[in-house]
Amino acid sequence: MSLRVLIACGGTGGHINPGLAIADIIKSKYPDAEFLFAGTPKGMEARLVPQAGYRLETIKVAGFQRSLSLENIGRNIKAVTYLATSGKRAREIVEGFKPDIAIGTGGYAAGPVIRKAARMGVPSAIHEQNAYPGVTNKLLAKEVDYVMLTVKEALDFMDGDKFQHSVTGLPVRSTISEKLSRSQARAKLGFDDGFTILSFGGSLGAGCINSTMTEAIKWHVGKGLKINHIHGYGGMGKDSFPQAMKEAGIPLKNDRLRITEYINDMDVCLAAADLVVCRSGASTLAELEAAGRASILIPSPIVAGNHQYHNAMVLGKAGAAIVIEQKDASNERIISEIEKLFGDPEKVAGMGQAAGRLHLSDTNDRILAVIDKLIAKSKK
Repeated sequence: MSLRVLIACGGTGGHINPGLAIADIIKSKYPDAEFLFAGTPKGMEARLVPQAGYRLETIKVAGFQRSLSLENIGRNIKAVTYLATSGKRAREIVEGFKPDIAIGTGGYAAGPVIRKAARMGVPSAIHEQNAYPGVTNKLLAKEVDYVMLTVKEALDFMDGDKFQHSVTGLPVRSTISEKLSRSQARAKLGFDDGFTILSFGGSLGAGCINSTMTEAIKWHVGKGLKINHIHGYGGMGKDSFPQAMKEAGIPLKNDRLRITEYINDMDVCLAAADLVVCRSGASTLAELEAAGRASILIPSPIVAGNHQYHNAMVLGKAGAAIVIEQKDASNERIISEIEKLFGDPEKVAGMGQAAGRLHLSDTNDRILAVIDKLIAKSKK
């Protein structure tokens, strides 16, 4: 009889992608395993999970809004309604699939499904991606058999003595770990051996990063510096960024520039980079560590629990990154930091090495060790 695995996640790619990665890790050892994902009908999981080839069962769940407004009162009424039915729906999902083990990777959908699975005797675990844990995982930590953490700093915000835990790290795309050399990657991009900057703000983009990179590109192009620059402006900068470059007389692509909406070859771009300027989502930081790259991190200030700041400070304290809060991220400050690093290759190399030391190269094995404990318990 094949292994049956229930994975609950949802909301953002930061919760969904680790769930998909864990499924792939389990498949590498248990190729006949059967998977069912549980998520919300309107979250990103409704697209990403079927796209990855997995079946998805949906459950309606929503978070409560703390600030009161007419719109938020309406959202909270909806959240209460969903809460009243979520237990029944979670039971239907668990009873219908009859999983051997269950894993939650965060997001509202994981709460009722993993809680129900654990209370129905299904050996269960959660994975927390951030240095500042999400509300769902904080609550589930006391319900499940094992808690997997990306970084040990998350324990500072959890009752770590009340549950079994292990630091597993966060799975990253294998193409990031199996990295090209800088020279190979730069040749692939059509760049020379000049100092290379990679900047981006995620798939949607980030206004703050787009704004500062507009000025940074004008600065190094205007001075004729030997700097190559890859920038992904995302959906948010779709109209404004190309227009700003046009007004400055700067092409979107030449032998030193590659400016695009999306970066679809992140493995090549990371391998080519000396310095990365970006937000500090958990998956991004895991990739910076796997690639061993220096960074300037500008945490998003509009995320739950300000978790991107806590994520960034893990690298900041290790000497792997310069952390600048968005309120302090003026164009002048960012350009000044880039200029200093451009003139100090030894510091950049040292920051990259510090990032590499944070990378757990055996993350897949650590996750499988937890999975095997769950499987052993399911057979008792």
